[in-house]
Amino acid sequence: MKKISFLIFSISIFSLSISSAQTKKTIPAQPKAFPAEVARPKLVVGLVVDQMRWDYLYRYYNRYTNGGFKRLINEGFSVENTFIPYTPTYTACGHTCIYTGSVPAVHGIIGNDWYDPETKKNVYCTEDSSVSTVGSTPSSEGNMSPKNMLTTTITDELRLATNFRGKVIGISLKDRGSILPAGHAANAAYWYQGSTGNWITSTYYMKEVPTWIADYNKLKLANKFYAKNWETLYPINTYVNSTADEKAYEGKLSTFPHQLTQNVDKNFDAIRSTPYGNTITLDLAKLAILSEDLGQDNITDFLAVSCSSTDYVGHAYGPNSVEAEDTYLRLDKDFEEFFNYLDKKVGKGNYTVFLTADHGAAHVPGFMQENKLPSGVVSDRDIANKLNTYLNDKFKVNNVVLKSQNNQIIFDHDKTDKGDVSFDVIKSASVEFLKRLDGFQNAVDIAKISQSTLQEIQKKMITNGYNARRSGDIYYVLQPNWFNGSSTGTTHGNWNPYDSHIPLVFMGWGIKAGASNKTHYMTDIAPTLAALLHIQMPNGNVGEPITEITNK
Repeated sequence: MKKISFLIFSISIFSLSISSAQTKKTIPAQPKAFPAEVARPKLVVGLVVDQMRWDYLYRYYNRYTNGGFKRLINEGFSVENTFIPYTPTYTACGHTCIYTGSVPAVHGIIGNDWYDPETKKNVYCTEDSSVSTVGSTPSSEGNMSPKNMLTTTITDELRLATNFRGKVIGISLKDRGSILPAGHAANAAYWYQGSTGNWITSTYYMKEVPTWIADYNKLKLANKFYAKNWETLYPINTYVNSTADEKAYEGKLSTFPHQLTQNVDKNFDAIRSTPYGNTITLDLAKLAILSEDLGQDNITDFLAVSCSSTDYVGHAYGPNSVEAEDTYLRLDKDFEEFFNYLDKKVGKGNYTVFLTADHGAAHVPGFMQENKLPSGVVSDRDIANKLNTYLNDKFKVNNVVLKSQNNQIIFDHDKTDKGDVSFDVIKSASVEFLKRLDGFQNAVDIAKISQSTLQEIQKKMITNGYNARRSGDIYYVLQPNWFNGSSTGTTHGNWNPYDSHIPLVFMGWGIKAGASNKTHYMTDIAPTLAALLHIQMPNGNVGEPITEITNK
């Protein structure tokens, strides 16, 4: 019966072909020829510049070299309107979102640290007491792993797609800037131990560091840069994009040149707050490419690098300082050397690089006030104390607020569940109280956010940042350019564009030159890489591929 059916089907197709040929006299279209192998770059390099506001691409553009940021913009594709789709906008959340294509509601990294209501303990994003330091003396700095991240990363998916033949390595001064991008299945993640000046890892990855890391640690390169001090790269009177050299509202009062020689062999951690921290990070990245043969065969490797000194300098001095401008001008030169190294070692056109940021930063309140612009600061401790006092006076409940953290109010549920007043009543009263505090724009019971009067963009960002098992009970929104922190220096974490508008530039293999002003999100980076590499998206992905960037 099957043979008869097949014969009838064949005769029908043959007759249809003759009829078509007789009427159209055309040759049927040939099927598309597919390549013998899936085309991929030899190496993908992810560059995250910690605390880089989008406008830094252009604020210092005229002073950049042709081979650094300008090369990215002119040879690559700039996705000009890229935003973070959640709040709070912190380092750990940002690095995780970039590489997972997901949001804290799904991937679970809701802050750099958070209070876990289930264990009733404060949790650091990459802490892991089951592992220990490798590459230096044992310390809590090495008790780190990606275990708190609940989803896969694009780097994990590359490992899976290549049957674990493609190498993945993460490098950053910060443990969270290295570990979270590298993912769960990484070959290695290395971060800087400020107490010793060593680059370390943990037993999650290996039992001992490779020889090239051990030899690099012996150099103690921080001392080399301390000996140079920190002087401006160009004459200081040319830094016209910055305020005067020293301002009372800067976190560290100091004028150029910054003296560093006193740190030699004593304070290795001080390198973080200088542009030299970026230099040694990219130096180690080049050494990793050389020593691990990254990008040397047809199996795609991935190097995830985070430049963290921009964040330390930004926090201390603010976006309008000479220190910030000089740090970016020096980073530009470091990138030029790094791209030239990639051209030489991997081959121009053989690698794909993308540059983005984990968050931006607010202007320093003192700077804003100096220029008659609204701004201010609040304190987590003051918020919690004031709310506890109010609730105690109103309902006779003692210290029912555990803490204010990550723009959230966290209640002691042992007390709210057993008290005479319902939790809903306590939350409602708390929301109304918070709305009246100086610097507060709004507050909302997260369980009732759909019923709130918040702007839709705020609702979406708060919802995306809310993890049902890790987040607090009330979220509060501050007035623009108000933040939780000190009156000197700056910080980030809010929904506003200065914190959430980030640069995103792709360059190299598979990328065309150009730019787009279409709105995209940080969550779109991972699925774009997945589409480019023809691999699966991370398993918590909520973003979409950015189709404008590709040559195909």
